[in-house]
Amino acid sequence: MLLHKRKLASGREPTITLINIVFLMLVFFLVAGTIAQPLDADLKLVNTAELEGRAPPNALVVLADGSLRFEGQPLASAAAYVAALPENERATLRLVPDRALPAGTLVDLARKLQAAGAGKIMLVTERGLK
Repeated sequence: MLLHKRKLASGREPTITLINIVFLMLVFFLVAGTIAQPLDADLKLVNTAELEGRAPPNALVVLADGSLRFEGQPLASAAAYVAALPENERATLRLVPDRALPAGTLVDLARKLQAAGAGKIMLVTERGLK
């Protein structure tokens, strides 16, 4: 009686291929990261931590409770703000909302501004590099 010996299939280990791919990706990102020019070592960036935040000129400031201010003075309505602006400045309005202002109140105010004759409304926000 002849016994046939089964040959065990000798396959390559699949993790070797995965390790090779990960290694190639690592080399790629190391090379890609060094292509970008670094900032000059003598360059000192401007520090804006001590600047006082102010609204841009002709901007409508909206406080957290929904009250409106224009150039430091309280306003009764959005229509009063649009009426106070010269005709050529009504095409683009700047709106500075408080961080705690509810979104629904902001949307409602934008609708009122457009109904009063405002064109495009731009929101002024804080942008920080951290």
